[in-house]
Amino acid sequence: MTFPWSVGVVIPARDEELNITECLEAVMDSLCACPEVRHFWITLVADSCTDRTADIARTILQRQGEVIECSVASAGAARRLGAQSTLNRLLGARGAAAHSTWLANTDADSVPTRDWLRQQLDLANRGYSAVAGIVRLNDSEHPEVIRSHLDNYVLHSDGTHPHVHGANLGLRADAYLDVGGWSDLALAEDHCLWNRLSAREWKTVASIASTVTTSARLRGRAPGGFADRLRSRVLGYGNAILGS
Repeated sequence: MTFPWSVGVVIPARDEELNITECLEAVMDSLCACPEVRHFWITLVADSCTDRTADIARTILQRQGEVIECSVASAGAARRLGAQSTLNRLLGARGAAAHSTWLANTDADSVPTRDWLRQQLDLANRGYSAVAGIVRLNDSEHPEVIRSHLDNYVLHSDGTHPHVHGANLGLRADAYLDVGGWSDLALAEDHCLWNRLSAREWKTVASIASTVTTSARLRGRAPGGFADRLRSRVLGYGNAILGS
């Protein structure tokens, strides 16, 4: 199953002016590494931003994408807005077919590897309708953050893993539309979508081949999100060291 793919990339952002340039440049570099991509479109959803995130993104994207400004204060709702606009562009204006359109998702504080999309499309060409990738942490002045993450991050010897991250998730447009897309959830919107894909029996794979590097900050934009989970692990790691 090999297609001349159309690819949409959706990126929610909230006050990420310090990170958005590196993120968007990495996404575009990853697209350049996929010569079989016929059309692409990048949508940056600036959700409740009070900084220059939207302006910086517009300067970088120019005619290769768009910036949507909103105030939904929800990762799921922002991703949904971005996906809807992206698919309208690719399936509507460009006339792409849903089964040969790939919707890749990351976050504005994340940096995909150059082969990020190459790996996802290789798996799509093998018949997978959705791919959940992994996240690595960027360099941190607090090495305990890295250690606690690695101690708790399971990777299987067969190249699979049990994790689902909105910062590294791709799927075919027909599968996305079939399950109803992103839910308007502020947290765990990625697990919700993944579970519905499984329930509808779309062929999915959680692969270590698709990788992004994400922020190791311990104070995130969404209470209860990845940053909070990292902080709780670091606190647990520190308590274990003190008790040893």
